[in-house]
Amino acid sequence: MEINLEQKFAEQYGVNPHAVYFTPGRVNLIGEHIDYNGGLVMPCAITLGTWLAISPNADGRHRLKSLNFEEQITVDGNLKHDKNGSLWVNYPIGIINELLQDGKQIPGMDFLFYGNIPIGSGLSSSASIEIATAFALNDYLNLGYDKLALVKMAKRVENDFIGLNSGIMDQFAVAFGEKDKAIVLDCETLKYKMVDVDLGNYVLAIINTNKPRELADSKYNERVAECQTALSLLNEEITLHNLCELTADKFALHSHLITDETILNRATHVIKENDRVHLAAKALNNGDLEEFGRLMYASHQSLKTLYEVSGKELDAVVDFCSTYGHVIGARMTGAGFGGCAIAILEKGFEEDFAKHLTDYYVDKIGYAAAIYISEIGNGAMKH
Repeated sequence: MEINLEQKFAEQYGVNPHAVYFTPGRVNLIGEHIDYNGGLVMPCAITLGTWLAISPNADGRHRLKSLNFEEQITVDGNLKHDKNGSLWVNYPIGIINELLQDGKQIPGMDFLFYGNIPIGSGLSSSASIEIATAFALNDYLNLGYDKLALVKMAKRVENDFIGLNSGIMDQFAVAFGEKDKAIVLDCETLKYKMVDVDLGNYVLAIINTNKPRELADSKYNERVAECQTALSLLNEEITLHNLCELTADKFALHSHLITDETILNRATHVIKENDRVHLAAKALNNGDLEEFGRLMYASHQSLKTLYEVSGKELDAVVDFCSTYGHVIGARMTGAGFGGCAIAILEKGFEEDFAKHLTDYYVDKIGYAAAIYISEIGNGAMKH
């Protein structure tokens, strides 16, 4: 952590914090836009994240401050979604609201957040804030929830309080992540297994396009609806709960039911991307990073042409990576429409990569991208 959060807390509130917690951000290595289609995803926690210092107070109200935002808020009983105020405070307020609705007694608390995840970049700063709040209150107040219950709670906040039809992957990854491991998560059953990610002589480069995207206002919900349309058309012949119940071979037998080319493209991406996650897990188990990288490029191409959630900024990054000899795989990560791409980059070439990518990107887009080098880190924990 680049700052002394305990000292900042004392400056803000006049007392030392009772506890400090950390929750990471996440990247999804492969398996994009299939979490809400009941498929397999492969996220991992990163070493960027959210720190939260907390302490009880005597006045019975919750005071929420962040070193990343000017706005601060004090709330008591009125835990409403504030559409006009600063967006970030809705995430911790939503968590407190869930705990109160579940019959928990929450004394007045002082919160100070600090994060080094670029906001709106697709690295799950929102899930990180949600889980940081839920994990901290659960631990400090000994509320008795297990990690999965906290993950489900945070997803309810996202869906019902914030109003975004997102899946469970982000919250799951930032809670359950483990160092040097990826999570192969079945978004329908929530069964998961950890897969070793031995990057060897490579590191994870995260490239923020610096084109922010606001998911709730983007075409995300439109894609969810398009997949539901595909599902209902397929259900005229077969019985499916989710698109990802189909393999590519079985889908080919029934795809004639979808006559709209756009809807067909969306479903094709989802089903083939789900297959790619199986292949990616196999590649990692075999220590075959080259194959894993090839699957990353294939994933990006599908997201660009079939699912249409990329964009010139993300494409510029991946196009550069495909010509740079020390990258073995790259793709957009997250929901798209801006945000971040990831690349598997050979160690020792970080500065060279950053320089040449920056030149290329500025030439194509007109402004610079931001490049972060990360390891695969641990999930939520007491700091």
